[in-house]
Amino acid sequence: MSTPFLVIAIALVGGIAVSLQGQFMGLMDRQIGTLESVFLTYGIGGVLVTLLLLFYRGGNIGQWQQLPWWTLSSGLLGLVIVASIGISVSRIGALAGFTLIVAAQFISAALIDHFGLFGAEIRTMDLSKLAGVSVIIAGVWLTIR
Repeated sequence: MSTPFLVIAIALVGGIAVSLQGQFMGLMDRQIGTLESVFLTYGIGGVLVTLLLLFYRGGNIGQWQQLPWWTLSSGLLGLVIVASIGISVSRIGALAGFTLIVAAQFISAALIDHFGLFGAEIRTMDLSKLAGVSVIIAGVWLTIR
């Protein structure tokens, strides 16, 4: 799975899935509410991953205690992500909502890479990356104005 083409394809499929999930979450948020839509999203996902773990006989789940404590906040962060998608897409639309979400991702990812936060390999911010982030910020302004 280390071939660049396969990794790029997986990333593109993931991006499409995020857009679809955003639209679906927005519909659920409007019709049944934010907490209910987050519950359904996580509940269905939880059942599916539980079945996969049972099928694979637990995998490496028993080694969770060896993880840094802060990595376990990923579940909470997932709730924030799913709720913010549902709320923003249902109120300002998919394009504006995802533009803001993706811009925030790029900026925070640039900071994580630059400073090597949370165990990340340091990848310093250079002029090219700074220009890219600036274009993203300009894109946000053009999209939501």
